[in-house]
Amino acid sequence: MFTFLDDMSLTIALVLFSMCAAVIGFVGTKLAGIVDEIADRTGLGEAIAGAVLLGMATSLSGIVVSVTAAWTGKPELAMSNALGGIAVQTLFLTIADIAHRRANLEHAAASLGNIIQAALLLCLLSLLLIGRFAPDWTIWHVHPVTPLLFIAYLFGLRLVKSSQQHPMWNPAKTHETREDEPDEASGKLSLVRLWLSFLGFAITIGAMGWLLEKSATVIAVETGLSQAAVGVLLTSVATSLPELVTTVAAVRRGALTLAVAGIIGGNAFDTLFAAVSDVAYREGSIYHVTPDHVMLWVAITVLMTGVLMLGLLQRQEQGPGRIGFESISIIGLYLAGIAILLMG
Repeated sequence: MFTFLDDMSLTIALVLFSMCAAVIGFVGTKLAGIVDEIADRTGLGEAIAGAVLLGMATSLSGIVVSVTAAWTGKPELAMSNALGGIAVQTLFLTIADIAHRRANLEHAAASLGNIIQAALLLCLLSLLLIGRFAPDWTIWHVHPVTPLLFIAYLFGLRLVKSSQQHPMWNPAKTHETREDEPDEASGKLSLVRLWLSFLGFAITIGAMGWLLEKSATVIAVETGLSQAAVGVLLTSVATSLPELVTTVAAVRRGALTLAVAGIIGGNAFDTLFAAVSDVAYREGSIYHVTPDHVMLWVAITVLMTGVLMLGLLQRQEQGPGRIGFESISIIGLYLAGIAILLMG
């Protein structure tokens, strides 16, 4: 039905790619306010709403890219898109840190929920490495690590929710700490309209992801770029635009916990890109056909997440240029990863 998309020229592919990225960016600007209000009106709280609603919705385009690529026999593109997305979204937190001029974002948005989500993300990334180096066993072409990823993710969300209801400790309050408090201005739209708007934006993002995969495949073939380079440098960045705009928008609204939770929670959800890609890939375990230079991004994102977690725990109030050591380190790690990819 859409076979013409496979035969488009490089110029059309570039135009389509740019248009999809623009639509994703525009829709992303609307999502932060919708999710923030849903969090206030339903009592979910910014940590859960950021991880589940904002994280999943903004990740839909990326998951469509990875699943479509895996289903059509392009595991390298599927995995590089997933892992590159986690890395670039972590990088986006440094932009949000710069946007929050009062103090270091990790200081102001410190919460038990965000720290638990960061620990969950480290566990999920570690499972990806176990899948890569464990024996190449599959059941109906699915590696045993894949269902473990889903189970660990759901268990982690339960821990986050439990920490909100019965916290065993809380970060010390300072004059720069911004707590998760409902916005008194909530209520302009009915709850039903809020949910419908959320679903409409989410579906749009998912549709753009499908078109992005089609254009990215043509770009890779016509330019000679590897699928890994296309995944890390193009599709992961384009499909992560909602995270960037929603994070900055949340910071501007003062919803700092939502901003950080949206990135960390979205990253945790993005590890499931690999799980669903393994299900979609019909030739065996996707972890074992993914090249080492792509799996290297698992190690890089583990390190970036560990540094971010240290920032949430250390809570440096002011750093050079008003950003903390974690933001400077994350920028350096991401650039180092790109350099390794291009030299490899």
